[in-house]
Amino acid sequence: MILTVTPNPSLDRTYEIPALERGAVLRATGDRIDPGGKGVNVSRALAAAGHRTLAVLPLGGPAGAALAGLLTAEGIDVAGVPVAGQTRSNIAVAEPDGTLTKINAAGPELTAEESAALLTAVGERSAGADWIACCGSLPRGLAPEWYAELVARAHRVGARIALDTSGPALTAALRERPDIVKPNAEELAQAVGRPLTTVGDAVRAAEELRSRGARAVLASLGADGQLLVDADGAHFASAPVAAVRSNVGAGDASLAGFLAAGGTGVPALAAAVAHGAAAVQLPGSLMPTPSDLAPERVAVTAEVPLGRALTEPVPDSPAPRPHRPHGGTARKGARDE
Repeated sequence: MILTVTPNPSLDRTYEIPALERGAVLRATGDRIDPGGKGVNVSRALAAAGHRTLAVLPLGGPAGAALAGLLTAEGIDVAGVPVAGQTRSNIAVAEPDGTLTKINAAGPELTAEESAALLTAVGERSAGADWIACCGSLPRGLAPEWYAELVARAHRVGARIALDTSGPALTAALRERPDIVKPNAEELAQAVGRPLTTVGDAVRAAEELRSRGARAVLASLGADGQLLVDADGAHFASAPVAAVRSNVGAGDASLAGFLAAGGTGVPALAAAVAHGAAAVQLPGSLMPTPSDLAPERVAVTAEVPLGRALTEPVPDSPAPRPHRPHGGTARKGARDE
């Protein structure tokens, strides 16, 4: 069983339109509403693939109740922590060329009591979990050290932790030695404070995160592929994608595939890429089922192309930008938080 923790979940509505024109009245050609938040998406991807998963998350107001109902309908066990604030709602606008424009709400501010209750809920539900996946941004009211405390508590009871966050929350958690961290290229550059222009730059940055505490690093390099850097060295994987429809949650699907395949080594890396490549070809944040996967198209090698230039070089302090996926494996771009 894989337990997920999403401190700042959401309801996500996606509209598909012919083109985004500022100031115009636009008519959607399709729309859907999905549960949102990175850990929530990991649970959704696991459930879609037939794996048991439990989602721990704060829930508030009618949006929180709707979110819980949608998750239950997808076969996900929900451990909701009641909060006074309203669960946020996000909007995404998808264009035919794969460009995605997102408006993410800030979400509620959690009190000290609600923060403690969320940690307690994770502890009470973690017995028997193969992995605990802690994912996404921290809501207002939670200190950057909140994930670090969660990792420390999980390790004390023998649980393995996968961490997908960024900025100060990632930096603070590294000292507690999470079992796997999953940055994208922008987050990796930000964490080490220098730009990434080649695959080799990304490998060296991942090795630095390991030297600072991460036991393994699964790094998404967008259209260029994914890296796994662990005690066995570095491996690189990629898969072709014929057409990108939406990359919302694609990185989360990758993490789900990685954990479902055991969370270590080359087989897990291959599964991560297969899940991410499948996810970008689906609408909205729909998660892939086994029939959507094409594992035979994934190429994995220990001969990492260190000198290969990244399709989009990454500064160490990247400015926010819209999702603009383009071929290759899942590209995360701006975080789906």
